[in-house]
Amino acid sequence: MNRTVMLTCALTGAGDTVGRSEHVPVTPEQIAESGIAAARAGATIVHIHVRDPQTGKGSREVGLYREVVERIRASDVDVIINTTAGMGGDLVLDPHQPTTFLEGTDLVSGVDRLPHVAELLPDICTLDCGSLNFGEGSLVYVSTPDMLREGAKKIQQLGVRCEMEIFDTGHLWFAQQLVDEGLVDAPAMYQLCMGIPYGAPADPLTLAAMVKQLPPDAVWASFALGAMQMPWVAQSVLLGGHVRVGLEDNLYLSRGVKATNAQLVERARTIVESMGAKVATPDEGREILALKPR
Repeated sequence: MNRTVMLTCALTGAGDTVGRSEHVPVTPEQIAESGIAAARAGATIVHIHVRDPQTGKGSREVGLYREVVERIRASDVDVIINTTAGMGGDLVLDPHQPTTFLEGTDLVSGVDRLPHVAELLPDICTLDCGSLNFGEGSLVYVSTPDMLREGAKKIQQLGVRCEMEIFDTGHLWFAQQLVDEGLVDAPAMYQLCMGIPYGAPADPLTLAAMVKQLPPDAVWASFALGAMQMPWVAQSVLLGGHVRVGLEDNLYLSRGVKATNAQLVERARTIVESMGAKVATPDEGREILALKPR
């Protein structure tokens, strides 16, 4: 069991959730304010996506990231900043003419997913460690070994901690390959992402099997979607890991009750503390992750 637990709040994501809850932040100001509120509620880390303020859809626009990060850094809260670097991997195929790319495709190289990271130098950024059939239809998330090596090397050169996002067992295999090749600095940080169709299911035995494959010195966390978000907090802590909650992954506090990010953090914190553990402060998180001072 883990006794000092880093709690990440994933603030907004890029999914089609804006119309499903009024609490999903869209504008840079809303995302920053939601992150600040999550930090005040006890989050160790905030995980940041940005959205087009006009459409609500996920964006790679550097200026949007800049405004969110600068607002959080200028606030009176202390929190570790983690930006996604997963945008730019979407490939939507015509199922009848698979050489035809459809609307919604946003596919760039591994390095071209990182301009905001290079400019803003967050404490952490993500690296999605493999390709995946993403939900129903014909959307494939593309992250090839060559793209991943290129991206990991760039992140390492920037001095940013790499959070390797693992959506299936093969992704974990390749993440360990990146570590073995020296492209990810110690302590290697793994995020086990469960219940995303069609990757690893949100099944406790699957999580336990994946945890068993991690190296002994790994820093790892896991999360699951929807109604499994809070049970997964307990699962992760019991198995020795850290946790993630937030509106990227779940919109509800309980059945029919829509949540804010701060409320989800408060609920997760209650679970962690009820288990006899504590939520790590940002300074304790920096020590765990051996983060370089900014």
